[in-house]
Amino acid sequence: MGRFTLPILGFLLLCCLGAEATTTPKYKDPTQKLGVRIRDLMNKMTLEEKIGQMVQVERTVATPDAMQKYFIGSVLSGGGSVPAPKASPEAWVNMVNEIQKASLSTRLGIPMIYGIDAVHGHNNVYNATIFPHNVGLGVTRQVYLQIQKVDFDPKLIKKIGEATALEVRATGIPYAFAPCIAVCRDPRWGRCYESYSEDHSIVQAMTEIIPGLQGDLPANSRKGVPFVGGKTKVAACAKHYVGDGGTTKGINENNTVISSNGLFSIHMPAYYNSIIKGVSTVMVSYSSWNGKKMHANRELVTGFLKKQLRFRGFVISDWQGIDRITSPPHSNYSYSVEASVNAGVDMIMVPYNFTEFIDILTSQVKSNIVPISRIDDAVRRILRVKFIMGLFENPLADFSLTNQLGSKEHRELAREAVRKSLVLLKNGKSASQPLLPLPKKATKILVAGTHADNLGNQCTTILNAVKNTVDPTTQVVYSETPEADFVKSNKFDYAIVVVGEPPYAETAGDSLNLTIAEPGPSTMKNVCGAVKCVVVVVSGRPVVIEPYVATVDALVAAWLPGTEGQGVADVLFGDYGFTGKLARTWFKTVDQLPMNVGDKHYDPLFPFGFGLTTKGKY
Repeated sequence: MGRFTLPILGFLLLCCLGAEATTTPKYKDPTQKLGVRIRDLMNKMTLEEKIGQMVQVERTVATPDAMQKYFIGSVLSGGGSVPAPKASPEAWVNMVNEIQKASLSTRLGIPMIYGIDAVHGHNNVYNATIFPHNVGLGVTRQVYLQIQKVDFDPKLIKKIGEATALEVRATGIPYAFAPCIAVCRDPRWGRCYESYSEDHSIVQAMTEIIPGLQGDLPANSRKGVPFVGGKTKVAACAKHYVGDGGTTKGINENNTVISSNGLFSIHMPAYYNSIIKGVSTVMVSYSSWNGKKMHANRELVTGFLKKQLRFRGFVISDWQGIDRITSPPHSNYSYSVEASVNAGVDMIMVPYNFTEFIDILTSQVKSNIVPISRIDDAVRRILRVKFIMGLFENPLADFSLTNQLGSKEHRELAREAVRKSLVLLKNGKSASQPLLPLPKKATKILVAGTHADNLGNQCTTILNAVKNTVDPTTQVVYSETPEADFVKSNKFDYAIVVVGEPPYAETAGDSLNLTIAEPGPSTMKNVCGAVKCVVVVVSGRPVVIEPYVATVDALVAAWLPGTEGQGVADVLFGDYGFTGKLARTWFKTVDQLPMNVGDKHYDPLFPFGFGLTTKGKY
């Protein structure tokens, strides 16, 4: 060997090592196949880094130190959790990016995924467009029961998905916990407003919102593989798996007592459609099926969803969902961690005490209580979604979409959705003397009721919508709770009374009586006993109205219309016609519940599919 050989070999070795050090890892190379990228990254990950990917924390605890030290895989905004009151979209983008920068600074630079509830628009964000809630959107189709056919305009619900995705992305967020595909079988449930219908076929049809949120699947896509079509789309989440709308007496998070045939024929079908359409994630329900908590149900989460339906996205828990496996919640957290992860839950919405979860799961893996194969399955699924949605190439948001939040186009779309979600239940004392559409030109009209001009009650002001619509010469008088003598003495041409439920969410909405609280009934009596009136009911579900039907001239179900209440006036005054058909049975008394179309004891006040029509100018 010559005297220059060793130095040359040393030089060549250094060159090789340097070249290897500067070569881009395969997982960071977008030209590599998806499977190659996932395997390459997972081969580089420690157990701590893998378990970190399975953790979702609330933004208030997502400090740079936490993101870096524990390799946190996901962050969320809980209900009402915002960067600041009335925060601008730019403030949201900056907040999300600051958290993301901490994730990118870790050893492997795996981006976190930020999620938020956006179930009828970007409802946590100031100035966002709020669309009618799902209970109203289910109305926007025709139902022909005799041939068991659902006919609807898929463009509307898909457009709502597209608009929602743009508004969520406008704030730098790439993941929305929507749609809710619950089949509400009992309106006493406090989340019935989140359900499109009591009929699974309508809920199935409404899964067309998923390609709106995520984008249209590419041709020849494999069944079950998630898809997100770029920076104007978001990862969607079908929820809550499964049977959340079927609990006994509609008690939230309770027990759904039903046969396998009932579960798979009523509550499961919309999940088939969601998976076929490439939904990225599925959220597990707090509820139980025949006494077995869904967060611990390996048979349904792993056995059916992952294996039989071949779902390839990731399964996420609900907020502190694993804590509630035990009663009282969190009383045996080690068991909750073991049961949920082994059941097949991939990402845990902790959302605060993440170190406790990480320590317990790490110990359980090292003790072989939770197999490493289960951890690898979870991480593989989470990374698959992150790669598919382009997070590794575009982890940071910019301000290019901030003008999409509350845009004119989105508000016009929401207004159209309001028009199509209204259901006309009664029109005149007789069919030959309809009250609607109302004349725009009148001497003097009355607008009354707790929900006519209260943003807190219905997110819009129907009073302003009326004023914007009537002829300039028409005098509009507003009185929230007028006395009968006042109504009689003023000689109104007609009255619009807007009443309904108070605002509520989730368990706070559970109700065994479903009545309209005072002063709603008194207002209807005082006004409708003295002048021709149309009553507009703002509610998240059918409520008790049978005692009032005979005394009112016209009756409209407006559900929860969102921000664009002008759509209500568009139809009341005849610019557009009533077209909505009930997607829920309207009961006579709560003693009949649960009562759904097809039941033997079916005796409704207004049947599923009912809805009078009027003609409009447009």
